Amino acid sequence: MGEHWRQLSLREKIGQLFVFGFHGQRPSSDIEALIEEYGVGGIIYFTRNIVDAKQVHELSGSLMGTAERAGKTPMFIAVDQEGGMVSRLVRGVTLMPGNMALGATGSAGGVFETAAIAGEQLRAVGINLNYAPCVDVNNNPDNPVINVRSYSDLPEVVGELGLAAVRGYQRAGVSATIKHFPGHGDTSVDSHRDLPVLHHDRDRLEAIELVPFRIAAPETDMIMTAHVCLPSLDPSGVPSTLSKPVLSGLLREEIGYEGVIVTDCLEMNAIDTFYGPARGAVMALQAGADMVLICHTASKQRAALEAVLSAVESGELTESRIDESLARIMKLKAKREVGMALEPWEALEPKLDTQDQQEAARSWSETSVTLVKNEAGLLPLKREARTLVLWPAIVAVSDADELLTDDGTLGGRLAARMPEVTERRIGAADALEGLDAFEQIVFVSYDAAKHADEREAAAKLLAVAADRTVAVSVRNPLDLLVYPEVSAFLAVYECRPLALESAARALLGEFEPQGKLPITLSEQYPFGWRWSNGE
Repeated sequence: MGEHWRQLSLREKIGQLFVFGFHGQRPSSDIEALIEEYGVGGIIYFTRNIVDAKQVHELSGSLMGTAERAGKTPMFIAVDQEGGMVSRLVRGVTLMPGNMALGATGSAGGVFETAAIAGEQLRAVGINLNYAPCVDVNNNPDNPVINVRSYSDLPEVVGELGLAAVRGYQRAGVSATIKHFPGHGDTSVDSHRDLPVLHHDRDRLEAIELVPFRIAAPETDMIMTAHVCLPSLDPSGVPSTLSKPVLSGLLREEIGYEGVIVTDCLEMNAIDTFYGPARGAVMALQAGADMVLICHTASKQRAALEAVLSAVESGELTESRIDESLARIMKLKAKREVGMALEPWEALEPKLDTQDQQEAARSWSETSVTLVKNEAGLLPLKREARTLVLWPAIVAVSDADELLTDDGTLGGRLAARMPEVTERRIGAADALEGLDAFEQIVFVSYDAAKHADEREAAAKLLAVAADRTVAVSVRNPLDLLVYPEVSAFLAVYECRPLALESAARALLGEFEPQGKLPITLSEQYPFGWRWSNGE
């Protein structure tokens, strides 16, 4: 893209510093107007924008066409495609396992391979920027927003696997983004809802939170900020996204990061409630951010653009500060060939969701399955036995993880392989009735620490049927600490169809689980544990 950006108007320069989301599966009139008026730097897709790969291909082409017809700079088209639980595009592509599942494989090669395949599929449908991988260290069991989005609770492991993901995505021509700087793993507050504060000193941050960023920063195209206050880094009380000591001081000057810094969404309550996206955008750019992410509301997007324009006109922000960020953005767009024409769908379709891609995903999913306990020899399940499967009644979803619930349950997958399977919902009136009729029981939990119905059902069930109950965690492996008396426990880290298929096969002994715990559950079940170690 050369130096043509120097000829852009101030309004267009500022437009390049923003990434916006919109509502609908076709470009909204609001987003088209913002592209035409400002030449915005990027667009972000959410599940609300996506049907399947073909529709995304068409949507990307339409948005790219709007920018081209208006004579504007080609846009990043971004998505949060972390794999596993946090995945926006799930139909028409091969969905890869998520971070904690890949952490359980212990394989940097597996992380690279799955990221490269995901990246190829994203690039094919016009997505050239992935807000992944998450390199937060999962060292707080009460974290409501990171959890299985983390590879591990060991900083070096997170850094190594995060770097492998960065290399995989970028090998495929998709910019990777490590997040959430300087670390969101030890919060007990979700920054979508409030403003978390971490009171760790600098030595502790260097020992844990900053380690993955130091490992992966030299190679990643982007780093996303966290809306987290760290008084030891900035005593003013502003969140890291708006903090000059954090972004310019620590990330740019100390760590030496030269790529693009992007904010997390300024409509998250941590910013929206306390500052508002318009003021937040000015403060983020003053702090050293290059791109500002505003995901939802057109009026707030327009207000932020105008606030930055006014700040430059008043001298609160200098045009040289804008140019500094713009130079980084344009350099990256040129490097990743942003704006390159899409292949026609007919040529593209045979390259998506191929047998080889499916096999890679299946193989790494199975490799991740972790058998933590099998003390009474209940596994593998007896195929001819009368079997009850208790399935979570409500699988909660938040802004940060979106789940398909229409792809079948674990009970359905077992029923396809066994003659006598009954499935009931945890919390239903009849869930725990007539247990004597069943020779084996599979209790499936999603996040028992947070869902009272799962905890209560586990306690009642194990009080009367512990001798024939197998527990399967389909998200948070810390569930074992809620019902430690269970004698068999299998962890698959996500509730996606592929993980459930892997769980069903492992329960029936169709393969021997090789996964190892990527986090420490307790002294008895440390990082790296699997049952074969402890028989």
